Amino acid sequence: MKQIHEIESSNDGCTSRPTKRKRKQYDTSAPRKAAKSALLKKTAAAGVITLPGQQPENWRTVYDTIKEMRSHFTAPADTMGCEQSKHKENDPKNSRFTTLVYLMLSSQTKDEITDAAVTKLKAAVGGTLSIDAIVSAEESTVSAAINKVGFWRRKAGYIKQTAQRLLHDFDSDVPKTVKELCSLPGVGPKMAILALHVAWDINTGIGVDSHVHRITNLLGWYNKPTKSAEETRLSLQSWLPAEFHREINGLLVGFGQVICLPTKPRCDTCELSARGLCPNARMAFKATDSEGTVHLNPESSPKLNIEIDEGTLHSPVQDTSLLSCPCFTPLTCND
Repeated sequence: MKQIHEIESSNDGCTSRPTKRKRKQYDTSAPRKAAKSALLKKTAAAGVITLPGQQPENWRTVYDTIKEMRSHFTAPADTMGCEQSKHKENDPKNSRFTTLVYLMLSSQTKDEITDAAVTKLKAAVGGTLSIDAIVSAEESTVSAAINKVGFWRRKAGYIKQTAQRLLHDFDSDVPKTVKELCSLPGVGPKMAILALHVAWDINTGIGVDSHVHRITNLLGWYNKPTKSAEETRLSLQSWLPAEFHREINGLLVGFGQVICLPTKPRCDTCELSARGLCPNARMAFKATDSEGTVHLNPESSPKLNIEIDEGTLHSPVQDTSLLSCPCFTPLTCND
């Protein structure tokens, strides 16, 4: 390598010293992230399943207990989730498209905000949320209607591009396979699976979002903590009977919204805690003060490195909000 002599002035006069030319640094993280995202889409589309995981001994007891608790309260997902979005349109094709749009908007966004955005978008494009209406609308119109959801600028572009693809490649309808759905801009495995559940009543697997990923890890349902939503999906599908694949998402999402919150989980009202069925709740309840107040111990639970990937939808960001549950110490959550 060539050396450059720099002249330095000093009290003793001029001196020279050889210095090495600095190499230019390049950020290679973006290509790696894009390649990983594409691999996740291919894995989901191909239906690849890892070796079966070990079925937890008491999983059915835990599952039924959560189901019993869910029967006594209404969560936001029960009134504003993707299952309800299809009822916003009467025409079957428009209903399916509305479901897909809802799912595309829902990532990193609360149900209340997503639901309001879908309603506003419907009004902005003429009162009917159809593929033709979105194709005809300006992207700025779509953006203005959805600007309360996370990553709204990017999602507006994806919705426009997806509508064009559906119009030209899928006879103005939502496709019926995970592979085809994952080929659409901004659609990843979770969205594809849930879209098939709701739009076509096709059970192709488990839709794993942050709640399903977080809660199943807290329950210790894996031999070792899973590090991504896709890893969770593959592991969970390997042992959970297919009859539960569709309902588990809504079950755990509502449970995570009301009781097993990411921050300040309500262990004191949870039947899993009362019956000793949650390993993290048992460790949490060991730390109580003289008045009986629970103090969760973040050092008592496994540390998880979680990445939620939705295909090409998100750029990598540092966001630990999904993992702020005091039941464990989060490391990194990539949006």
